[in-house]
Amino acid sequence: MSTEKTAEPTTLHRGLRSRHIRFIALGSAIGTGLFYGSSEAIQAGGPAVLLAYLIGGAAVFLVLRSLGEMAVNHPCAGSFGEYATRYLGPFAGFSTGWTYAFEMVIVCIADVTALGVYMGFWFPDVPRWIWVLAAIGIIGVLNLFSVKVFGELEFWLSLVKIVAICAMIVGGLAILVFGIGGGEMHVGVSNLWNHGGFFAHGTEGLIMSFAVVMFAFGGTEVIGVTAGEAENPEKTIPSAVNSIPLRIVFFYVLTLAVLMSLNSWQDIGSDGSPFVQIFAGLGIKSAAAVLNVVVIVAALSAINSDIFAAGRIMYGMAERGQAPAVMRRLSRNGVPTMTVAIMIGALLLGVVLNYTMPENIFLIISSIATFATVWVWLMILASQYAARRKMPEQETAELAYKVPFWPYGQIIAMVFMAAVMVLLAFSTETRVALIVGAVWLALLSVVHFLWLRPRSAASGVAEFPMENPVETPAPARD
Repeated sequence: MSTEKTAEPTTLHRGLRSRHIRFIALGSAIGTGLFYGSSEAIQAGGPAVLLAYLIGGAAVFLVLRSLGEMAVNHPCAGSFGEYATRYLGPFAGFSTGWTYAFEMVIVCIADVTALGVYMGFWFPDVPRWIWVLAAIGIIGVLNLFSVKVFGELEFWLSLVKIVAICAMIVGGLAILVFGIGGGEMHVGVSNLWNHGGFFAHGTEGLIMSFAVVMFAFGGTEVIGVTAGEAENPEKTIPSAVNSIPLRIVFFYVLTLAVLMSLNSWQDIGSDGSPFVQIFAGLGIKSAAAVLNVVVIVAALSAINSDIFAAGRIMYGMAERGQAPAVMRRLSRNGVPTMTVAIMIGALLLGVVLNYTMPENIFLIISSIATFATVWVWLMILASQYAARRKMPEQETAELAYKVPFWPYGQIIAMVFMAAVMVLLAFSTETRVALIVGAVWLALLSVVHFLWLRPRSAASGVAEFPMENPVETPAPARD
């Protein structure tokens, strides 16, 4: 048995290139939040939701730049979980890492739920939970490939949906300009202000839409997680961080502007992807069918990225003693197989939820995911702020990739993230997210203070992680 263990790799493989990292982040962020969840945001804020995506995108950009500064300075598998431990303390790192893993489980459940809805376009009589179960099995197998194969696969999956979004924008503009397509819907840019005005639900509607909008941007922080497996993190991470936020805002804002111009925003519902609904309503049946394939690929891509990210975070936590040692076990391909298995097991909860409450599940789980996402972003911002405050001037001057607008941008972004969490309390549908979030953090507190702290003290484990955990981790034990 010991002979087998020595043959196994003891470190994650650095096989991700810049294009892999860019598209893994895009794969995680441009998925259900755009293709399905955007209808919830539109109903909450009306056409003014475009402003919400711009504002939210700017805040996320500061989060990613903050994460990029730390990731370039200290690339590691644990990413922001380790940074929180190092700069804010052991409990902050413990809660951040596990909340991110929790976030990925919830986001994946949202994604597989949306995939089940998409399949209803062709198979309306087949129960949704069957498609959810099939998707979980497929994604589980994909995540067992080596990281280089995974990165290449995710690159092509993400490329498919990005090309489709661009084609949708061009096609939508052609419909607007040349009147291509049938159907009885009124099309025109005037749809953005003719049905109750641009601020159809007032400022209050714009503010409330942030609860859904921020869910859409969740997953972009996977850029920091990939640092531990990037071939050249000091070049690939800045390149990915600089390109991702603007691209996401471009895709979201322009795409939704075209979408709401093709039909009045009130008619964009949640009985499937709004993109498919629009083209089907315009009488372009073949385009609707093709788009349905695309949104299914998008959902699979997002789930794939999220399982990857959660697995690497749990691997990094196991290295720091904040998770069971079994999570450090790697396959011969350098993949933390146990964390993948744990994620797949957790996702089976999505099958149960889709079987028992198929109608109400999406808004509830997307709200919970928003809480977890924003909490992680808040910890990233706080970690970078604390790290920079502790740095001597010379070290600050030598940083290869500095965050902009320091320190006021980070302070404003932290206040904004806290405000988004408060917003969840003002709607009966999203209030459950605060309750679940509070219970989750309370459970983490109990586990940390009753199990992790005494265990660390008894074993003499240092409170802060070692300098280069990705490069020289200890082999897993029984």
